[in-house]
Amino acid sequence: MKEITAGVVAHVDAGKTTLSEAMLYNSGALRTLGRVDNGDAFLDPDRLEKKRGITIFSHQASLETGNTKLTLLDTPGHMDFASQTEQVLSVLDYAVLVISAVDGIQGYTRTLWNLLDRYSVPTFIFINKIDAATTEISNVMEELQSGLSQGCVLFDEFNADVYEEIAMQDDDALSQFLNDETLSDESIQKLINERKIFPCFSGSALKNSGINEFLAGFDKWTVEPNTSQSFGAKIFKISHDQGERLTWVRVTGGTIKTKAELFENEKVNQIRIYNGAKFQTVDELLPNQVGALTGLTSSHPGMGLGNQSSQAKPVIQPVLNYDLDPLDNDIHTCLTALRELEDEDPQLHVQWSNQLQQISIQIMGEIQLEIIQQLMLERFNLNVSFGQGKILYQETINESVEGVGHFEPLRHYAEVHLLMRPGEPGSGISINSDCSLDVLSSNWQHQVLSNLTSKVHLGVLVGAPLTDVKITLINGRGSNVHSVGGDFREATWRAVRQGLMMLKEKGADRLLEPWYRFKLVVNQTEVGRALNDIQKMSGEFDPPQNSELSDMVILTGVAPVSEMRDYAQDVRSYTHGQGQLECIPDGFKPCHNADDVIEKINYQPVSDLENTPDSVFCAHGAGYPVAWDDVPKMAHVPYATNL
Repeated sequence: MKEITAGVVAHVDAGKTTLSEAMLYNSGALRTLGRVDNGDAFLDPDRLEKKRGITIFSHQASLETGNTKLTLLDTPGHMDFASQTEQVLSVLDYAVLVISAVDGIQGYTRTLWNLLDRYSVPTFIFINKIDAATTEISNVMEELQSGLSQGCVLFDEFNADVYEEIAMQDDDALSQFLNDETLSDESIQKLINERKIFPCFSGSALKNSGINEFLAGFDKWTVEPNTSQSFGAKIFKISHDQGERLTWVRVTGGTIKTKAELFENEKVNQIRIYNGAKFQTVDELLPNQVGALTGLTSSHPGMGLGNQSSQAKPVIQPVLNYDLDPLDNDIHTCLTALRELEDEDPQLHVQWSNQLQQISIQIMGEIQLEIIQQLMLERFNLNVSFGQGKILYQETINESVEGVGHFEPLRHYAEVHLLMRPGEPGSGISINSDCSLDVLSSNWQHQVLSNLTSKVHLGVLVGAPLTDVKITLINGRGSNVHSVGGDFREATWRAVRQGLMMLKEKGADRLLEPWYRFKLVVNQTEVGRALNDIQKMSGEFDPPQNSELSDMVILTGVAPVSEMRDYAQDVRSYTHGQGQLECIPDGFKPCHNADDVIEKINYQPVSDLENTPDSVFCAHGAGYPVAWDDVPKMAHVPYATNL
């Protein structure tokens, strides 16, 4: 049998876990059909999930259908837990996107669609709740084709029209269809894997309708991925079960056996294959299998093993920052507990200020914050609170600059020249070298590049993380007698900050803030109030659209998180509970009130000694500090650019 790993993804309440439950039941993997609202769903085994009625963590299950052994990964549907979903996408052969026929494409649906495209995951679509929809399936398909892709094709009844619709999405397929008046199964499978075709099936997961047809279609149109002889695996999740740390992996080549040493002095103690809350232990994981390993402490989500490269920076980024109030608990005990939660979700970015004796975390929204509080109480017996949330800012640059850092206390020496250029929005920090080995040896260049990645570089406007910058090592100097590794670390970090200060003087640093993409549904009589509010919040909106519901109007657009985060309460008030507001993070964009934010935070970059832009030179047998703006005329190596 072919082995396939598939993930089920959806906007919250589309019926994702209910579909997973129905697939397990119809394939014979479950004897009884559980329900989310009854708290007995097989893939929501956690106590918090049963209590909330939503999926919070990703879970694994196994089933067989036709000639397919399917490993099913159910993922959270709420936007606040999107980082958990994104972790899973890199190990999937296929995804099943569940869309409610009642609600259609929603904001988070588009986010998921873009993520599936980013990770190149072939996707099947299950149109759920077709029994409750007031619209025809043809209308739903029109929405999918216009809102997602023209390649969305209904596979419910496979006839000549379906072949023709598929063929229209690819020139080679069209030629084959015109010659043969049909398409081979292999051609259709290839188009699915190339994400040119997205097979759509309809039904009702709750009524167990259309499930067998979907399983049969999934079995027919999926292809087992190729595997290599050399070892490779991807780590996509970290969890803790009764005190044991679990590293979840998907093997892409070779095998993982118990007692294998995957990291220095770290061996695999046990291999588990989970099915819901239960697991069986095995001696090895074979290619295409998913399992959880015990005994590892150096692993983290997104890490590649063997011939697999590590995952790039996640797309989903938190937008809010909260300070912890430990109440009556020891602050260090709270920090230890939060470090474990951060181990599972690195996007929490737990920060500890020894000077302030304060802990802060980064999150997506209020629901996630509530879950963290409950986890702290139930898992660690710590009753804690959090202060008022603050907006997370980022900084970038508008122009290119050559930053220079020099570090020369007595018997130390290093100078580093970095070319810093604006990157594409959302690209993060990219690092490379364009420096001759005759200028800096490979060892010194490696030290520069590794130190560029060893910390989060802060901007000089408000001290927020730097992003969307291309940093290239272009020049420098070391000493065979005096240079040691730490010298290049100091020179490299100072070069980044010195370049940012040069740009700040020219007004070429830029402050970024998180924005929401919103969908606001209000009564026709309230449209004027809503549009006025959006404009006051510095938002932008698309032309209003009439809803299928009588007298309701749909407004969509974007607005700063800082302005819209508390707007839902206002909507409930002026619409008397009839209006609806959905907000999805839409990335970081230029701050709408940058001058006010910079003035309020009053960050002093020169006073930030841990991130100083100044350099250290040596004269008369002693090192002395040189201010950042005096570095250009003091540098030992000529500037490589004329910026």
